[in-house]
Amino acid sequence: MFWAMLAVAVGFCGLAVLGVFAIKVFVEAQRLGRQVTETTRRINRAAEDLERAAAGVAKASRDVG
Repeated sequence: MFWAMLAVAVGFCGLAVLGVFAIKVFVEAQRLGRQVTETTRRINRAAEDLERAAAGVAKASRDVG
């Protein structure tokens, strides 16, 4: 009977450890998602700035030529 109770206790501890790791993975995945969102916003902002700068350069080159 001792071995059966020990097996159940070890199984429960194993599930508890897996649960803790699952929560950690979930939290880190959310953090990664927030970072990806922020990086996407920055890239889009930089692309818009680049488009405006390119339009300004194109207009300036037409005025010179």
